[in-house]
This record gives sequence, C-alpha cells and structure tokens, in this order.
Amino acid sequence: MALDLDFVRSQFPAFSSPVLSSHAFFENAGGSYPCAQVVDRLTRFYTDRKVQPYGPYPGAQAGGAEMDEARTRLAAMMGVAREEVSFGPSTSANTYVLAQAVRTWLDGTGGAVVVTDQDHEANSGVWRRLADAGIEVREWQIDRETGALELPALAALLADGMVKLVCFPHCSNVIAEINDVAAICALARDAGARTVVDGVSYAPHGFPDIPALGCDVYLFSAYKTYGPHQGIMVLREAFGFELPGQGHYFNHGTLYKRHTPAGPDHAQIAACAGMADYVDALAAHHGVTGDAAARNRGVHDLMRAAEVAVIQPLLDYLAARNDVRLLGPRDAGRRAPTVAIDLGRAAEPVSEALGRDGIACWAGDFYAVRPLTALGVDLKKGVLRMSGVHYTSADEVAQLIAALDRVL
Repeated sequence: MALDLDFVRSQFPAFSSPVLSSHAFFENAGGSYPCAQVVDRLTRFYTDRKVQPYGPYPGAQAGGAEMDEARTRLAAMMGVAREEVSFGPSTSANTYVLAQAVRTWLDGTGGAVVVTDQDHEANSGVWRRLADAGIEVREWQIDRETGALELPALAALLADGMVKLVCFPHCSNVIAEINDVAAICALARDAGARTVVDGVSYAPHGFPDIPALGCDVYLFSAYKTYGPHQGIMVLREAFGFELPGQGHYFNHGTLYKRHTPAGPDHAQIAACAGMADYVDALAAHHGVTGDAAARNRGVHDLMRAAEVAVIQPLLDYLAARNDVRLLGPRDAGRRAPTVAIDLGRAAEPVSEALGRDGIACWAGDFYAVRPLTALGVDLKKGVLRMSGVHYTSADEVAQLIAALDRVL
C-alpha cells in the first residue's frame, strides 16, 4: 500500500496555517513540522500538568505518567529497553555529555577514537576535542569526489586494534548518502570498538530499528522527527554502565539518569509520546500491524518509498543541469531527500529569490564545514539546500523545479 498523502498532511496543523501554507516547505532538514498529536500533548501538559511531576496529587501524577509513557513507547518502537532512552535539551548537548564520559573512560588507556569528515560539526567537534586530553583521534575521510565513506578505509583505521570508539553519521546533512550502519557497526565490533551513530539527518525519514543497526549509541533530534525541541539518545545498557556517570552520583543506578546532568524539559518529554501516536496513526490507517517495533518498521518503509518517488525528479532535474553541482548520489534510493547543490556562486541570494517565489529553503554551510571543505565547496558561497520528508508532495517538487528554472 502506498502512503496516503492526504491522510498524512491532515495530521499536521502547519498545512492549514495561513502563514506556513503560503510556501512549499523544503527546509525540513532544519526542522520538520510538528504533528498534531505532539502539539495537542504539549498544549495539554502546559494547561493541565505544568507542575513538578510525580508528586502525590492529580496534576503531578498525570504529568509523570505522560513522561513515562513517552520513554516507554519510543523505546518499544525502536526495539530497546525503556531505560536505554534518555532525553536532553538537544542532540549537541547529549553528544557533549557523552564525550565527557568517553574522555574519562579512555583516559590513560591508549585507546583511540575514529571520527569522520562527513559529519555535522555537533557529532564531530566534541570527539575531536578529546585530543586535548591526550586521546588519539583518527579521521575516516570521505571520497573527495563522491562524498562517500568507504568501508576499506575504516578497516585500515581499525587494523591495529587500538580504536575503542567509532563515531559516524547515519547520513550527512548535505551529502545525504545513507551509510550502511549495520555493516559499519559489525566491522567496528569485530575490532573491539563501540559505535556512536548521529541519526539526526536520517531519523526524520523513519525511526531507527536499533537491534538491526547494531550500534551502541544512536542520537537524534525530536524537532526533526515531527516533535518538540528535545535531543533523544538511545544508549545501550552494557555501554551506558561501562561509561562513567555524568549525572548526579545518586542517580547513577538508573541508566536514563546516569548521563543526564540536568533535568530535561518535562513538557517536551511528555509531548514526545505524540510522535509514537503519529506512527501508530499511520500504521492503523495503512493496515500495518504487529507490535510497536513492527509497526515502526512498516511505517518507516512507507515513508521511505514515498520520499524516494517524490524526490527523484528533483535529482534528475539537477543532474541534467551543467551550471550546478549536485552533492551526493543521484539515486533517491541511496540517499535521504536532503538535496544540496553547489552553485559556484553565493547561494543565499538564490534562496532569498526562491522565498519570493513561494519556496521555503535556505543556504549556507549548515555546520557541515568539514564535508563541504573536503568536497571543494567555497564556504563563503555555501550551498543551496532543499529538503523534503514523507509529507512532501509531487506537486511541491514540481513547484520547486519550476521556481529553480526561473531563478537559476
């Protein structure tokens, strides 16, 4: 069954907004629209639950129960234990805290960390700064023509057995090629290394099946997966308890508190259950059955099939032009629907012109300074980035192509 786009778009208040609906939205990689289920839960929390949770009175009990529900349901969707799901103010903050734990974990061991130059800086910079503490940091470099990460290059970095952690993206926010997470994690595991996956740019296209990926840590941002502005970290139990705790010492026995040094936003945690509501609504409408993990996998496949079909005409159009450089694969099936192009000139004025022509997108480096530099992009000019998700329509892509024709 194909994704019912009318049903999908009916779940998002933004498409009825006189402000937001004026433009075709291609800035999803910067943050998606929130679904109605999240908006409703957030509103209810601030209206009826905004007290210290878990106290011995109705509002506090209801608030705590909704926070617990979010953790429990998201964990079930992703195939992990509820204690393995931690919330934080952002993925950047979660990654920073994790890196501090790794710094102590590796101190004096001689162990090395692998990073890539394909990353958004939030999942690269914090690991690179471990070098300041005397920890060896090795760079897994992308192919300078394609932007791809090649497994043989990683194998060479792992060969001496000194690497203890491999940090890499599920996909880049500008190159967008979907990395083979399961194969990378298996290679690292065989070499005795743990893995940290930055899923920020992939999770909007389907919540992860963590057991299938085989990673030790998976990080993503709820505001890009149709939810509130929270960072979500899946930290597998064995690794989480091996790392030195970063939260209050008396909370170290609870995994989801062990690496949370400050209390996350209660209302936004509770609202994250709305993301599970949305996945369940899509599953029920499309006849996807089974437990929470099975429903999530089915919805993931529906989302990806819709994205691949919708974004391919844009890739074909851009690949056929001789005045732009398309970053990443030309095949929509190999990439997320995040499409960045090097114009050979300043990209921001082009995004501004598209804004006047009914297209919402932006330009710049998107904190992807390292991959753009590796690919030879002039950072002062930046790239134009147009990003869709499963609610993007074929008509919107056609509108974008027509606008690009006029502007370029």
